[in-house]
Amino acid sequence: MRDTRMKIAPSILAADFTCLGEQVQEAQAAGADMIHIDIMDGRFVPNITMGPLVVEAVARVATIPLDVHLMIVEPGGFLRRFAESGADIISVHVEACAHLHRTVDEIQGLGCRAGVALNPHTPASALGEVLEMASIVNVMTVNPGFGGQAFIQSMTRKIGQLSRMVKQSGEDIEIEVDGGIHRDTIAIANRAGATVAVAGTCIFQHEAGIAAGMAELREAAERG
Repeated sequence: MRDTRMKIAPSILAADFTCLGEQVQEAQAAGADMIHIDIMDGRFVPNITMGPLVVEAVARVATIPLDVHLMIVEPGGFLRRFAESGADIISVHVEACAHLHRTVDEIQGLGCRAGVALNPHTPASALGEVLEMASIVNVMTVNPGFGGQAFIQSMTRKIGQLSRMVKQSGEDIEIEVDGGIHRDTIAIANRAGATVAVAGTCIFQHEAGIAAGMAELREAAERG
């Protein structure tokens, strides 16, 4: 039976990279369910972040799943490299894959859980033919590229649509929300049907520290 508690996936995009290993371990100790790693190429989104070497570094200290989110064009050419780097979940964007079914199948063939991400303008219906192949659906609740953006309230409708689609499928599929998540928005996403929350700034840059940020977010989600 699935744990109904909302999972929290701290995004290292907001971490201090001068002490990344320690911050990942601190997030784990505070109850993180997975570590979210945003890979951006400066083409699919207007920012460049990190690559397989960072995933390898995080894998050396993490004991929870690594949720690797590929915000890159032509992700198929990099799937094996990220799988070998230690990714447990690899998510690709509908908008970046000309042959999404094939890409999702390749991720599964590499022994990883497959995720599919949707930009704000992309409707839930775009997942119709691949939904049942996915382990996780990432609903972008900001336009991707940068941390610290405001949650797009209208995305709650899409979360609700996907929640209904997942229930109808009968499959065990997580609905992840990514962008603008903090103590005031996590409950909104949870009520709409999200089961995983990606959060960066409010955890890694919390004024009282990572553990306090995690505790505040967990309390807000459970208070709902």
